[in-house]
Amino acid sequence: MQKTILITGCSSGIGLSAAQILKQRGYRVFATARKEADVEKLKGLGLESLMLDVNDSHSIKAAIDKILSLSNGTLDAVFSNAGFVTAGAVEDLNRDMMREQFETNVFGCMEVVNLILPIMRKQGYGRIVLNTSILGIITMPYRGAYAASKFALEGFGQTLRQELRDSPISVSMIVPGPIQSKLRENAYKIYKKTLEPSPSFYKNLYQKMEKYFFNPTPSERRVTLPPDAVVKKLIQALESPRPKAHYYIGLPAYIFAFLRRVLPDSALNWVIAKIAQAEAN
Repeated sequence: MQKTILITGCSSGIGLSAAQILKQRGYRVFATARKEADVEKLKGLGLESLMLDVNDSHSIKAAIDKILSLSNGTLDAVFSNAGFVTAGAVEDLNRDMMREQFETNVFGCMEVVNLILPIMRKQGYGRIVLNTSILGIITMPYRGAYAASKFALEGFGQTLRQELRDSPISVSMIVPGPIQSKLRENAYKIYKKTLEPSPSFYKNLYQKMEKYFFNPTPSERRVTLPPDAVVKKLIQALESPRPKAHYYIGLPAYIFAFLRRVLPDSALNWVIAKIAQAEAN
């Protein structure tokens, strides 16, 4: 029987790659995006697509209701992928900026999962895969809003695994390091609208950040992987008889996850400070 999967955030990058590869693999993919133009683009690529804005409860429910009507009330899996980055020092992030970061990266994901869980319980199986980040395991300066949201998503996923331990529903976290996507491009657009026009103690640093964060350094490009590297691990999470809690993608993700386990906070912070300093120079 053909497996069905809902994927959020399919307009580009990881979500788009996942939708295309899983369709080729035989899945019935419901590829969603929040803009009508992106939905039409996805349809033009031969994908079954509909609008789903994770910041809008009505949009989430309408999309899931439509998917269930198309799939005879069942859904094998969900890949919660939608997300974005708000860059900047914590003291420059106002409440509205933090709220927007959490609405998309955390609350939208939670709502999608909570609406689908009763369906999976009723049908007696299901796979839930959350796209987190290595910045949900460790932190880096000037990514505080994003890291906080990914730490929250990590906590949500871990708790969900515990609560579903004796059920036929599995939960896995995809933990990428640097991946080729529009994440930084979109982060730059947000920065230009929010932080760049405002006075800040970090103004000089932000000018440097425009060069190294929004435009990755040559050394970072060497360890940046294409989106299909994430999809390979997604397939494992979807198809393994015993899916893991975490699937790390890329050498930086493996290294930082290891350092988080073995180093005291002071030593880990020293390492991260050296990396941040090297990026800025």
